[in-house]
Amino acid sequence: MIALLEGDTVRAPAPGWFRRTVAADHLVAPGDIIGELEVLGRLIHIVAPQVRGLVRLPAGSKLARQPVSYGDELFRVEAGEVAGVDAHADAAHAVTGMVFRAPTSGRFYSRPGQDKSPFVQPGAELAPGTTVCLLEVMKTFHRVTYDGARAKVREVLVADGADVNQGDPLLALDPA
Repeated sequence: MIALLEGDTVRAPAPGWFRRTVAADHLVAPGDIIGELEVLGRLIHIVAPQVRGLVRLPAGSKLARQPVSYGDELFRVEAGEVAGVDAHADAAHAVTGMVFRAPTSGRFYSRPGQDKSPFVQPGAELAPGTTVCLLEVMKTFHRVTYDGARAKVREVLVADGADVNQGDPLLALDPA
């Protein structure tokens, strides 16, 4: 479901709890799920409007889950040229260079617990066997490890707690 749309601003269609599933400045395409709105125990998927671009969060929106009222701004999608990448290109191919992709679908967790450090961060060097994340599938957590040549993490492409599909890019990498 697309929430209330005013230009490139997406607003809450009802009061409830909004949970982002993408990070700020994440490149999205029309129809990508950007978050979920919980209204009286029912989840409503919030999707990107009919524009490709970067997700921009409202000022003060630091929480992954926050209460919202009818009409509150959830996010904006800023179209146009994005860091040298044509925003009208397919979002799945917008990440250039080496990427680490999800081996299976599930919910992405970047750290072993809320009070723990992330498994990987930008600038970290990856070697074979390095834990990249946890993927939760049907209440079971699977440790995902890196098995390629040595590389350096350029960017983590997925927000903590986001749902990913098999083959989705998780990390942008540079050769070490």
